[in-house]
Amino acid sequence: MLHILVDADACPVKEEILRVAKRYDLAVTLVAGSNMRVPLQAKVDLKVVEPGLDSADDWIVEQIETDDIVVTADIPLAARCLEKGAHALSPGGRPFTLDNIGDTLATRDLLFDLRESRVVTGGPPPFGKADRSRFLSRLDELIVAIRRK
Repeated sequence: MLHILVDADACPVKEEILRVAKRYDLAVTLVAGSNMRVPLQAKVDLKVVEPGLDSADDWIVEQIETDDIVVTADIPLAARCLEKGAHALSPGGRPFTLDNIGDTLATRDLLFDLRESRVVTGGPPPFGKADRSRFLSRLDELIVAIRRK
């Protein structure tokens, strides 16, 4: 059964995920390093993991199954989930795929090096309404495509 796992600590689209999941009657697990408010909604769970750098990532990878969806901005986590046959979507609506994950990891590493050497400063633009809208559209498309399989 299709399940959505969310790398929830800094996820800006948790409410949107829960609305879509309710509409499709899907289970959602929010995975976080600390307790957070979760609506009392059927099929929504909060998993608080032990403190640690990759604790949430490791838990998600252990639990995720083929055709589940992970929502994360963490590119290495997305790559690990794709290797297990799952789908990965960024909070901004960018799908991570086996075809683009290598380039995405390389770009991430390059930008990290450029920021470390102070060649590039700053980060991504602020998260806005267009990002939320794109995310909702892509999540809906992904769920429909998985269900059609």
